[in-house]
Amino acid sequence: MCGILGIVGQSPVAGQLYDGLTMLQHRGQDAAGIATAHGTRLRVHRGNGLVRDVFDAKAMALLEGHVGIAHCRYPTAGSEGSDEAQPFYVNSPFGIALAHNGNLINTDALRREVFEQDRRNINTGSDSEVLLNVFAHELDTQNALTPAAVFAALEGVNRRAKGGYAVVCSVLGLGLVAFRDPHGIRPLVLGKRQGAAGEEYIIASESVALDVLGFERVRDVEPGEGIVITDGGQLHAQQCAPEAEHATCIFEYVYFARPDSMIENISVHKARMRMGVTLGEKILRERPDHDIDVVIPIPDTSRDSALEIANTLGVKYREGFIKNRYVGRTFIMPGQGERTKSVKRKLNPIPLEFKNRVVLLVDDSIVRGTTSQQIVQMARDAGAKKVYLASAAPPVRYPNVYGIDMPSSEELVAHGRSEKDIEQLLGCDWLIYQDLADLEAAVAGPKFPGRKFDSSCFNGEYITGIDADYFDRIKQLRSDDAKKTRRVS
Repeated sequence: MCGILGIVGQSPVAGQLYDGLTMLQHRGQDAAGIATAHGTRLRVHRGNGLVRDVFDAKAMALLEGHVGIAHCRYPTAGSEGSDEAQPFYVNSPFGIALAHNGNLINTDALRREVFEQDRRNINTGSDSEVLLNVFAHELDTQNALTPAAVFAALEGVNRRAKGGYAVVCSVLGLGLVAFRDPHGIRPLVLGKRQGAAGEEYIIASESVALDVLGFERVRDVEPGEGIVITDGGQLHAQQCAPEAEHATCIFEYVYFARPDSMIENISVHKARMRMGVTLGEKILRERPDHDIDVVIPIPDTSRDSALEIANTLGVKYREGFIKNRYVGRTFIMPGQGERTKSVKRKLNPIPLEFKNRVVLLVDDSIVRGTTSQQIVQMARDAGAKKVYLASAAPPVRYPNVYGIDMPSSEELVAHGRSEKDIEQLLGCDWLIYQDLADLEAAVAGPKFPGRKFDSSCFNGEYITGIDADYFDRIKQLRSDDAKKTRRVS
């Protein structure tokens, strides 16, 4: 998962891109980069680390121009080196910088096409560089640099690329280009504000980036839509792919997005509250005479759900863990050993909230299970009489292939196990999961009943279809053992 951002302004945008990127830092802590267009030159600065670590005053001063894009990354399949920080750029045609959130599932085939047919070379293992070269080739064949030429090029990209992708590009001599995959798996939102000499535009992964910069949220970029915003601030939009089933990734609402964001006109905050209501109702159905004394969230993402579970059950809600905010999100740590150490550094229990109580811990989801196992033990060590665990999401049984670095199936705690097996493995006295139908209904809410989502990590149904050998390749790239081997080599 990554965060992307693009701005067309009337004054230098580097500082705004920096501020917006800090609001998307939760989407990736591995690397960050900014590219700006200044006259006939692309200015690019990128590197490993948090946004605040990658950019200093000297780097920011070099990023001239009133059009620019930005990216923060955590690595997915095949992309972990420092040379794979984004934005990527190519000099031909025109000069293009690209930032990408998502994952292509036909990268290997596209890489061969780009080399053998398009006569372009790929320098990294990143599918983003492949996507950039596909777009560059398709644009080159148009023999023009106009919005119409870009839309025709994007039709070619959408025919060739397969997977989940949301993209922003800076194209020298034109302006900002943005596009989204035909299913709308990865989010992308458009905003604008009134400048002194006309309208300014922003495109970002989440609306929270718009809020801090004073942009008004206009709408989500539609699935398969291409957008061109010229250097002069003229907006052009066109559908660039045949109509396909709309299926935004539901894990955005479960975990990745900030609660103060709007995605597809759905408040992430309210979606998580509704998850808590439906899960609380399930607890009452299964254990109407429950003995829960207190509901405690595992911070931060589960707070909204946990509060509504407590309200539904009619029991106390308490903050029982203090979080060290200077440790990154454990889910996106690069290896199991690092994740294990990070949990202990990240959370510390408040014993008086646990001692002699039956505690219901609430988490947004359970992926590998190692973190949950340690937190359950923390609660016991703090004096809990019993420790129950509730997941606001269903069991994660399948890898996510559209841009979330979920491991191979064998490393998912729910893969091939019953809920009772998982309960015993995690060491809790009772484990309860959200039902998938309830999760989807909770996210859709009353305004969008029956809305479809990509829920593939829960049900194994992949909207794009998957080649038979794809999961073997994912295992070779994404498993902790594979990542450890790459780091050692």
